[in-house]
Amino acid sequence: MNCNDCPRKCNINRDEKIGFCQSPNEFRLARAALHFWEEPVISGKEGSGAVFFSGCNLKCVFCQNYEISSENKGKTVKPEKLLEIFEKLKEQGANNINLVNPSHYSKALIPVLEKWNHSLPVVWNSSGYENVETLKMLSGLVDIYLPDFKYIRNEKALRYSKAQNYPEIAKAAIAEMRKQQKNDAFDGRGIMQSGVIIRHLVLPSNTNSSLEIIDYIADNFKNTYLSLMAQFTPCTNLSSFPEINRKITKREYDKVVDYALGKGIEKLFIQELSSSDENFIPAFDFSGIM
Repeated sequence: MNCNDCPRKCNINRDEKIGFCQSPNEFRLARAALHFWEEPVISGKEGSGAVFFSGCNLKCVFCQNYEISSENKGKTVKPEKLLEIFEKLKEQGANNINLVNPSHYSKALIPVLEKWNHSLPVVWNSSGYENVETLKMLSGLVDIYLPDFKYIRNEKALRYSKAQNYPEIAKAAIAEMRKQQKNDAFDGRGIMQSGVIIRHLVLPSNTNSSLEIIDYIADNFKNTYLSLMAQFTPCTNLSSFPEINRKITKREYDKVVDYALGKGIEKLFIQELSSSDENFIPAFDFSGIM
């Protein structure tokens, strides 16, 4: 069957060729290990069980995980092995199973998640560029949605991700995620067990776009957690994109944070500017999958 799972709608047989995501039908992973740099309610002290999938259906020009998203570095893993990886992460004390960039494997993950019947929550950590119909198939299998809301301007989405329709797609996708997980729940330690957290990475020279995204979230998802991220750091050749070929400034980030607070957004996660450091990028060395 040809793949049209994501908004790219490549309509190709992934057993015979690869589409925009550069991924075959088989899972390809680059790392599976405890991760301590997510939001506090996701990582906690014990760490999040992060499973990094290779390939991507968005391929942002500034992606910090370009080794796996664009260069497709990874190892092929069978479904049975993926379940073993989940189990090992649980044994290591992970607070959840955190599927990082899983969208292009959505349908293949459904039977895996149906077999994963443990109490450990499943986190769907994605770009927000997802088909609503595909997300509906995940209903009851995903406990926490952790989507990006990258762009609200079509020209920005086209320039940085070759996805002019990203704003409309992300709005509909996040609405479906919130529909599936209407309430946010936490255990006694404050670790999220179900719910939604919307992430927005503030880009240099793009703060006005960030303010528009905050307006949209305040108007449409006012009771949903917002995570404003300051971790942008140039990791790829951005000479053709000089406006983002630097880290964001304190003034830029403060402008966005202050605006969110002024809009009355109380469920807010704020990063320190020190997070814009390549040392926080995981080593895609196949840890946990070999």
